[in-house]
Amino acid sequence: MIDQAHLNSRLLDHMTVTGNLRTEPWKRAAEAVPRHEFLRGGFFRRVADSVPTAWEAVQPGDEGWLEGCYADESLVTQIAGTIVPEDIRGQIMRLPTSSSTLPSLVLRMLEDLQVEDGHKVLEIGTGTGYSTAVLCARLGAENVVSVEYDERVATLARTALGHLGTYPTLVTGDGLLGHAAGAPYDRIIATCGVRTVPPVWVEQTRPGGLILATVGGWLGASELTRLTVHQDGTASGPLLGGGVSFMLARPHMPPPLGLLPDLDEGRERETAAGVDVVSDWSARFVVQLAVPGAQWLTMERNGRSEDILVDVGSGAWAAVYEDGGRWLVRQGGPEALWDRVEEQLGRWRAAGAPELEEFTVTVTPEGQTIRW
Repeated sequence: MIDQAHLNSRLLDHMTVTGNLRTEPWKRAAEAVPRHEFLRGGFFRRVADSVPTAWEAVQPGDEGWLEGCYADESLVTQIAGTIVPEDIRGQIMRLPTSSSTLPSLVLRMLEDLQVEDGHKVLEIGTGTGYSTAVLCARLGAENVVSVEYDERVATLARTALGHLGTYPTLVTGDGLLGHAAGAPYDRIIATCGVRTVPPVWVEQTRPGGLILATVGGWLGASELTRLTVHQDGTASGPLLGGGVSFMLARPHMPPPLGLLPDLDEGRERETAAGVDVVSDWSARFVVQLAVPGAQWLTMERNGRSEDILVDVGSGAWAAVYEDGGRWLVRQGGPEALWDRVEEQLGRWRAAGAPELEEFTVTVTPEGQTIRW
């Protein structure tokens, strides 16, 4: 029978070979933290070939549970905001709302955080507590503050950390507000995605400190950024590349689509920018910058597939489809969403279609900008 120590050693070897685990201090920290202790409540496994996606619970003692804990995979631990594995017998078809991030991404981000001994770190999104425990093993629990939005998730993490004798400062609340009582921090790391980096994180980081977060949006494209905080109260830095994706912080989730507008109305024309652009990760990120308030859905209408952008806030919409080898767009509402998409894509392509690593994120008290 394969034991936990062997499974963890194999996982660490894998993360080292793939280049995500790069330095000895983090190797020692990861070696000291048994991931299965943070999955005692089980996890959800995707049901093969299910459409829409269905999930089934895997509990301690079930076949594959321990091996799953040490797989380099993200493991869903909560569905639909409240449902955990012990609540389910059979299958469930709802959206995941909390997970244990794949260990290689956890360690890649911790390496990218560029900590030094004695640094004080604020973690946004405790989750299961695994990454919190690795931070504590590296820096000492007295130097780690972690904020979790979901009270039940926070309680489970607190229990798991306590079982290992690890006691960082754990806060239940809105991580988008940071934790002013512990500021200033040398580093802030977010294990949830955000549409915009909150200026308050900049305020709570000392000048010269770093913020590591994933910026994304409602079209699903996201990327990791590392920001340096400046003396003037602003922060800036590059996107790091790699296509990093996290669940968005709950306050940053999109609003319900509600009743769709009449998609047969509007002005129709030919367009050179078809929906195939979103199959390219960088192009999708650029499109998302052009229409940050829009959501994307695909519908079968009039015997064809139409891809539809809807901005619930403004009421604007655009429907794009292919007809006889041509791309057509039909738009309605107070603004022409697809015109903005075409303009942004045109500027990006005219600049040589730079990769996302050539983009710079800037955060000021007034908000966030992303430019190439």
